[in-house]
Amino acid sequence: MDEAREGSNYGLREEIEAFWSERAASFDDSVGHEIFSEQERAAWHALLRRHLGPGEGRRALDLASGTGVVSHLLDDLGFAVTGLDVSPAMLERARAKARARGRNIAFRLADAERTMEDQGSFDVVVTRHLVWTLVDPAAAFAEWRRVLKPGGTLLVVDGDFVTVSAPERLLARLEAFAARRGLAGAQAPALAPDLAARHRAILSRVHFRDGARAPAVAALLRTAGFRDIAIDRRLAPIHRAQARAMPLFKGLARRLQHRYAIRARRPD
Repeated sequence: MDEAREGSNYGLREEIEAFWSERAASFDDSVGHEIFSEQERAAWHALLRRHLGPGEGRRALDLASGTGVVSHLLDDLGFAVTGLDVSPAMLERARAKARARGRNIAFRLADAERTMEDQGSFDVVVTRHLVWTLVDPAAAFAEWRRVLKPGGTLLVVDGDFVTVSAPERLLARLEAFAARRGLAGAQAPALAPDLAARHRAILSRVHFRDGARAPAVAALLRTAGFRDIAIDRRLAPIHRAQARAMPLFKGLARRLQHRYAIRARRPD
């Protein structure tokens, strides 16, 4: 860590913000971040409709909105969308994308664990690939419950990005074997070594350092006061669409990973 980052005022949350700010320029290049086909877009729409219902002008909060991918999906469905992100660089790209597409989406700078939004101001709160990075999920979940209206819905889309199953390890070995013989074809862009090292260092200190498994996340949501909690593993249409834009073995691995959606409601 350089001298500018040393000292008591620079902690894990600041490291996370700096990491994602550096990822902003290439964030949309990765499958699973931006939408790469109409099939994938339709699959996301189906998931959102299944758990959130029609937009009809209801207020939606997209937490850790990044470049606005999920915000645009919600806007497609008729929600009035606000996107929050801790990274100014991500927000700059999100705003530019919304302007280019003619979308009326509000993007604001805020920490997902401390949103600074009014109590009971949103009908739905949505997060994608945020929970696994949380420093204090109990505080975050309490905050998300606070900003939801009574009866409002939280949708968490996340996964265990730490645990690697035996089938995934086999696919990785097959991929390496094919690559050595020049048979693997085009490969997905990898993180630069310094960014990969920083990612590992961050991951080792977050709450879900051993992987955000769905039952553990659901249990914390229940403790935070959410009810009507349902774990949905029916993400195969999304993963099939994403796999078509990925190298063969990575596309197969995508379908094996512990990925899920969790719907929860704030009691009336």
